[in-house]
Amino acid sequence: MKKILIVDDAQFMRKVTSTILSQKYETICAASGEEALALYKAEQPDLVLSDLIMPGMTGLELQQALMEQYGGHIPIMFMTADEHEESESLGLEAGALDYIRKPFKPEVLLHRVDNIMQHLESLRQIQGLKVVAETDPMTGLLNKAFATKTLTELCPHEIGMLMMVDLDSFKPVNDLYGHDMGDKVLIRFAEILRSVTRSSDIVGRMGGDEFIIFCRDIRDEALIAEKSRVINESVLIAARELMGDDMNIPLGASIGAVPVPDEGTEFNTLYKKADKALYSVKQNGKHGYAIFHEREASVAAAATESPAGSLAAARMILEERSRPKGAYELGFESFRTLYRFLVRGMENYHFDVEFVLFTFDGNVGADVMDAFGEKLCQALRRSDICTRSGRQFMVLLPAPGADHAQAIIERILSAWTADGGAPVACEHEVMRTVE
Repeated sequence: MKKILIVDDAQFMRKVTSTILSQKYETICAASGEEALALYKAEQPDLVLSDLIMPGMTGLELQQALMEQYGGHIPIMFMTADEHEESESLGLEAGALDYIRKPFKPEVLLHRVDNIMQHLESLRQIQGLKVVAETDPMTGLLNKAFATKTLTELCPHEIGMLMMVDLDSFKPVNDLYGHDMGDKVLIRFAEILRSVTRSSDIVGRMGGDEFIIFCRDIRDEALIAEKSRVINESVLIAARELMGDDMNIPLGASIGAVPVPDEGTEFNTLYKKADKALYSVKQNGKHGYAIFHEREASVAAAATESPAGSLAAARMILEERSRPKGAYELGFESFRTLYRFLVRGMENYHFDVEFVLFTFDGNVGADVMDAFGEKLCQALRRSDICTRSGRQFMVLLPAPGADHAQAIIERILSAWTADGGAPVACEHEVMRTVE
C-alpha cells in the first residue's frame, strides 16, 4: 500500500485528511515541518501532503529542506486555506505536483491524490524520477518549474514564438459539473495543445488553466491564427463530448504571443510581453489571439499620453492590418458585444439589422461545419458579421436592403445543397426599431 505523509499544524485537519486518504493509502501524520523531516527519513513516504503556511517551518521550507537532505525530487502536494493566487504560484514554482485549497471535498482530495500516484508510478516505470520532477501530474506536460527553467535557457538562442494560452470560462465547469469534470477538461485541453504543436516545441502547464508554448522557427501570424482557430474549435467539441450537447459554457482559449528574438531574448521580459498580449485578448472578447509588438505598444502609450497626433496613433492601433474578402468573422464573445452595441444603436438611430441563424443537427462532424463556415464567410459582404457557436452559425447583416438577406440565404443554401452538404436549418428576421 502506498504511503502518504500528512503535515499540518492543525490537529483537526490532520485527522480529517488522514480519514479521507486512509480509504486507499497508508497515512502518517506530522504536526510541524521539523517533525515531518524526522518522519520522512524513517517512513520513506511515496508522497508528502503538506500545509503551505505553518508556524515555524512553512511547507515551502519543508520541501527545500527535504531536497537538500535527501537530494533529487521530493513528490509533494500542497494544501492551504489562503485564497490568493500567489500561494498557488509559489507552490508550483517550487516544483509541487499539485495544490488544493482548504476546505476541500473528500472526493476531490482523493481524486487529486489518485492522479498523482498513478502519474508517479507510470513515470517511474518509464524513465525514473527525473521525469517526475519535470512534468505536471495531471496533464503530463512540463510543470511550471521545469518549463520556466527550460525556456530561460532556450530563449536567448532560439527563433520562434512564445505563447501564453489561457482556457476561457473554465471556472463554471468546476462550479456546475464538479472538479472531477474540470480535471477531465484540463487533460483534454492539454491533448489539444499537443495536437497543434510539434515534438520539438515546448509545452507546459503554468498552473490552473494557464499554459505556455514555445514554437520553434515560427513567427508567421497566419500560423498563430490557424492554431488559435483549431484550438478554439477543438475545445468546444471536446467539451460537448465530455459534458453533453446541451453544455452552454462559452469555453475557448485566449492566446498572447510574442516573437523571439524580435521582442527580446530574456524569458521573464518575453513572458510579460506575452501576458500583455493575452490581457488584450481577454479585454476584447476572448477566444482569439494577439501578438505583442513593441512599436505598436509604444504607439498605444503615446496615443494615451500625448495630445499631439494621438488620434492618428489610436486609429493605427485599431485598424485591421489586412482587409480580407468576405464577412467579418468574430469569436462568439466579440460577436455578442457587437450585437448588443447594434441593438443600442437601433434604438437611437433607427436602422435595420437582419439576424440569420444556421443550425446543424448533432450528427454532423466538425469538418462539415468548417466547410460550411468557409462558404458562409465568402458569400457575405465585408460589412456583414458572422460567428460560430457550437453547431450554429450566427450572422448580422447591417442595413440589409429589401432583398439582400433573402437572396444571400438562398444563394448559400443552394450552393451548399449542390455540393452535397448536410442538411442545415435556417431562420432569419429583421430586427427593426420599435417607434
